[in-house]
Amino acid sequence: MTAPLIALAVGRGTGPELAPVFERALERITALHGTRAEVVRSPRLYHSYVSLREQARGTGEFERLTGEDATHYERFCREQAARGVRAVFRTAINAQSLYLVRQRLAAVKVEPLTAGPARLLLVRDQAQGFYTGENRHTPDTVVRTMEFSRAVTVQILEYAVRRARALWPQGPSRVVMAYKYHLLDGALDEWTEGLAERLGVAVELFQPDTVNRNLITHGPEDRTVLVAGNEWADIMHVVLLDRYGAQRQEDRCTENVHLAPELDELTEYQTVHGSADDLAGRGVVNPVATLRAAARIAERHAHCPGAEAALEAALTAVRGRGVRTPDLGGQAGTGEVADAVLAEFAVRTTGADASTADVSTAGAGTAGAGAR
Repeated sequence: MTAPLIALAVGRGTGPELAPVFERALERITALHGTRAEVVRSPRLYHSYVSLREQARGTGEFERLTGEDATHYERFCREQAARGVRAVFRTAINAQSLYLVRQRLAAVKVEPLTAGPARLLLVRDQAQGFYTGENRHTPDTVVRTMEFSRAVTVQILEYAVRRARALWPQGPSRVVMAYKYHLLDGALDEWTEGLAERLGVAVELFQPDTVNRNLITHGPEDRTVLVAGNEWADIMHVVLLDRYGAQRQEDRCTENVHLAPELDELTEYQTVHGSADDLAGRGVVNPVATLRAAARIAERHAHCPGAEAALEAALTAVRGRGVRTPDLGGQAGTGEVADAVLAEFAVRTTGADASTADVSTAGAGTAGAGAR
């Protein structure tokens, strides 16, 4: 069997510490399942916002470096998709560059959540709106332009319903759209008219504050698909994770799906936390989200059934022994946590003794993966 190709893109900050932990974890998980994956790393080290502030001299230089990163990463994604790559692991990079790419490749962020018996699928529209705008500078003024389109809106709704049907055998009960639609001259009302009948599910357009009030008062209805403009969803993502995901932002990985047809739904996996530049090089960044991403990619794209469940069990066991990074109240370094989790994963996958499980730290640098 040909080894699947997995792409890797690395940003500054804790990215250079995250990357080797991801590679080591993916190699170990696939080996324990009797398979392997080949990692293709982008040759460019992309900027974080902090590194841009340190290097750029003025807005013109900032804009140039941001654009160069965006152009390079877009090209890398297109090239890998053309080679048949289906998954990318990316550490945090500067958001301005990232959202230029997300606009060009029509990306959505996807997050399944549960609220007691109710299941919720959050689909963040990252392809449109203020985040994807471009800037025009004049003395003491920045003019930011943005765009919404019928084609992209319909594309996102169709994907959201399709994803919900793959996730839930009964399909979605309703689609709730959370957008500041009153600023768009009624365009979203016009574009979504008739979609409910075509998609076979109720499609309702709400202001974000109404969605907030309904979630607080009633909670989500089971099998709700929440398609949301990024201006609201970026902030609410962490709140929804805290309320319904039962996990901290620093421990969570998530996925972005590129809907541009030529990318064939190339999926980018990332840690939810940022670049954590203040922790770079200290060996204390939290590796949990990176390890979760490695297990998810291994199971979905590298023929490793059960990898995610085994990784979760290993995380629980290691936490129970008090092996944690400082952000979780522990004293362990990144490498120590990663080694402990991978050793426990080996036990749960093969029954090997955790004290003798081979989890070589070669290439781990100062112990690295990452969250704050």
